[in-house]
Amino acid sequence: MSEELKKNPDADDYTCPYCDSKLKKWSSPPDSTWAVEYQYVCFNDDCPYFVRGWQWMEEKYKATASYRHRFNPFTGEKGPLPVWSQNALKENIIEEDE
Repeated sequence: MSEELKKNPDADDYTCPYCDSKLKKWSSPPDSTWAVEYQYVCFNDDCPYFVRGWQWMEEKYKATASYRHRFNPFTGEKGPLPVWSQNALKENIIEEDE
């Protein structure tokens, strides 16, 4: 798979569509099935998508889990990033200069 960035990403691609927070650069775990080094994820703990995900996952799958909005800048794909706690995966945030 090519590691080239999406040709013309929109500023909206780097903003959560659910809470308008700036997405954070996040390192994909080495053992994941994603063939990319990093993605952008909403780590706002008050994001409605993340907040309502707990109830939805419990009702649909009887799972104590939620999800965060994710954007893959290499493919343009957007979707959920499953999490099992409020702090799950935060250790993979890559701090960037503003």
